[in-house]
Amino acid sequence: MRRVLQENASSAGDASSAVNVIQRNIPGDPPEILIEIALAFVVLVVGWYLSKVAVRIAGRTVARRIERPSVTRTALRGVRAAVLLWAAVVAASILGVGDTQILLSVTVISAVIAVVLAPVVGSLINGLYVLADRPYEIGDMIEVSDAGHRGFVEDITIRYTKIFTLQNTFIVIPNSEIHARDVINYSAEDERTRVSLRLDITYESDLEAARKATERAARGVDDVISGGPDIRIGSARYAAAPSCYITEYGDHGIALELFFWMKHPYKQTVVRSAVQDAIGERLADLDVEFAYPHRHHVFDETSGVARLAVDDSRFERTAADSPVEPGGSPADPADR
Repeated sequence: MRRVLQENASSAGDASSAVNVIQRNIPGDPPEILIEIALAFVVLVVGWYLSKVAVRIAGRTVARRIERPSVTRTALRGVRAAVLLWAAVVAASILGVGDTQILLSVTVISAVIAVVLAPVVGSLINGLYVLADRPYEIGDMIEVSDAGHRGFVEDITIRYTKIFTLQNTFIVIPNSEIHARDVINYSAEDERTRVSLRLDITYESDLEAARKATERAARGVDDVISGGPDIRIGSARYAAAPSCYITEYGDHGIALELFFWMKHPYKQTVVRSAVQDAIGERLADLDVEFAYPHRHHVFDETSGVARLAVDDSRFERTAADSPVEPGGSPADPADR
């Protein structure tokens, strides 16, 4: 404790001596407070410059030791904040702010944070959870399922996550909210994505020809993995080539489901559309028809008797208005 007091006293003495030297070298008699403010401003500017230099020097070392870009950025932000805090403490000592005043200010700020800024503190805590749990990383394509946001992670801080959407917009979501939502990561380890496509064909169609044509149509589309070794997900293995399976025999037709792998997850809409176009072109040349809901009405001897009502008021009016020939038939050929 005595050593700390001695260091504070020495720093205060150095600041006062610097003020005295400046007063002697400046012509006239400038106020001491102006000199102290100028020195504090200079210290803050130098601290800001030194923070950038410290980040530049420590950047490569931190990047080599920490593989995750989000944690690397957070660590470098901490280094810069530490240098700026040191510069602020030195500037405060030049202005004559003592340890008691600093402690009182910290206490007041802590009380304000606890009462007013509780959501911000919660977001900071959830930001630490996000950095520790590693649900996604900078550059990953994610989707916030309940909100419908899909895009690439641009930045992860302790307070928020910035997502660059596929619509060329930015979405900033606080970590307190995104930590409580379901997040789908499309590119955590492997960008290959499995997509399914369902179609119904009639019972009169050639089932085997329809399945083979559907698989060939998907293999001919760009960005679709046409073959190769099986793709492993956990303990399961899936065929890399497109595969078409029978889902069910429904009321209106046979339900088929096509599974295929695509190379990039952000092209799902384009690839699905191209696959459906290719399927339509191939099935048009085969004995295959797409099924749709329809009904057949059958009448037999058990159906009863159908009653038919005819409105003959128009016929009576037409007959009354049209002249009648001597033979008893209307003169107008249309009325006949």
